[in-house]
Amino acid sequence: MSTTGQSAEHAAYCLLFDCDGTLVASETLLADVMGDALPEYGLPFTARQYMAEFRGVRFHTIVHTLEERFQALEETRLIQLEAAMRARMEARMAAELLAIEGMPDALAQLAHHPKAVVSNGPERKIRCALECTQLTHHFAGNLFSAYTLNVWKPDPQLYLKAAAAMGYAPQQCVVIDDAAVGVQAGLAAGMHVIHLNHFPEEEATPAGAIGIHHASELPEVLHQLA
Repeated sequence: MSTTGQSAEHAAYCLLFDCDGTLVASETLLADVMGDALPEYGLPFTARQYMAEFRGVRFHTIVHTLEERFQALEETRLIQLEAAMRARMEARMAAELLAIEGMPDALAQLAHHPKAVVSNGPERKIRCALECTQLTHHFAGNLFSAYTLNVWKPDPQLYLKAAAAMGYAPQQCVVIDDAAVGVQAGLAAGMHVIHLNHFPEEEATPAGAIGIHHASELPEVLHQLA
């Protein structure tokens, strides 16, 4: 994790982006990988189940939920499972990962805003995702991983710690997140929240958040906030 101090008096909002499903189209890849890996370790799971129940949720939380439903894993098996899953995911990202449609252009239009990535994933996975989609340069090394800060969404502290490190008060920050856990975290942190809702027919944007359906809408929504 690296940080860039910013003046609290800066006129532009500080933009705090989630990664998976917000910047990069990794969630269907992750769903496939977990749907393959978890059953190999005795935990029944499908890609559809990830998308319906666990999008954006910490990997260990998913595993512990499945352990309660089915069977507990020994610590060594859990370590092996996570290592296998991470390796498969990196390979899939390197071969297939794309940026969310419209996001590269939106980021270019928002160049005057300070930006950071705030993710429930490990920093290595964040870096891999940004490098694979050529989005790294938009964030000036401002990457905040739950694994580094030891706090996971929906706990608002992840976004609050990122904002403090960037030098901004909560009300000067805008969270952009696609998952319910991230939207919940941003609202609880007292920040403006934009919900990139990929499934409007199935998922409602919570009260207090602004719902959009495509990344191309971001610049105009932020202009209206300003």
